[in-house]
Amino acid sequence: MASNTKTVILVADDEDAMVFMLREALQHAEYEVLVAHNGQEAIDQLRKSPPDLVLLDVKMPKMSGYDVCRQIKSDTFLRHIPVMLLTAQAGTDSKVTGLEQGADDYLTKPFDVAELIARIRTLLRRTRLGLEANPLTRLPGNVTIETEILTRIQNKTPFAVLYVDLNSFKAYNDTYGFVKGDDVIRETARILLTQSALSRGFVGHIGGDDFIVLTVPEQAEDLCKRLIAAFDAKAPDFYTLEDKARGYVETKDRKGQITRFPLLSMAIGVVSNQVRPLSSLGEVSKIGAEMKHFAKDNKDKGSSYAIDRRKE
Repeated sequence: MASNTKTVILVADDEDAMVFMLREALQHAEYEVLVAHNGQEAIDQLRKSPPDLVLLDVKMPKMSGYDVCRQIKSDTFLRHIPVMLLTAQAGTDSKVTGLEQGADDYLTKPFDVAELIARIRTLLRRTRLGLEANPLTRLPGNVTIETEILTRIQNKTPFAVLYVDLNSFKAYNDTYGFVKGDDVIRETARILLTQSALSRGFVGHIGGDDFIVLTVPEQAEDLCKRLIAAFDAKAPDFYTLEDKARGYVETKDRKGQITRFPLLSMAIGVVSNQVRPLSSLGEVSKIGAEMKHFAKDNKDKGSSYAIDRRKE
């Protein structure tokens, strides 16, 4: 992505009138605009200073928009850049060809400028979410998580944050390996999404076995109970019949001593602005970490949750 403060869009079109119109519209929408007048110039510009999005005319000298698109999407360092193809050909075949080359969107000339800007914004938003998403679960990562919490704080919207963590996950990884560990993380994400959907909650993946769930305060405790019930029902399936029957695994602890670790369980710490006002992300994080610590203190007894009910 370009390093400029403004979002940078590369316009590649050999028609001066079209370039002028696109530049005016994009600059009015507060985008910075780079221009290329043929396909080869577009490739050179991309390699020199990668933009945030590319608008490609299909028919250009030296290299067609299809060819430029194909090169972008086959380059490891450029393939994340969203590409929108612009063409005067309204047929389905042209659209299919463009999408087969990796184009992210397709617009037929003449087009409405308002629609163009709306599609650009959608593409940019989708791309940023995709880049920031956790690669294992595809859930939103830390940037989006922080934005979601801060928006609620600033708007004074009632919210509850569930800090979700798995007990004995390191021991499971050490015993069964990272491939099986990844399966556990993906299944945990699925459980969080499924159960949170009933409460219209937001689910984010901080990393590893740490997740965030945002919901409304009055539904937080019930959601904790549902999450724990769903996870506890699934957790035994992650183990061999022998380990499941024993109820534990044996592996080295952090000090190198062979130790028995119970089967995987879930710990949830809950912080809410229903009991007391919360004015910063740091405050939410600190209280949430405290509550999760309390929940993890009961890990030998299985899954548990702890809700902050203190008024100050």
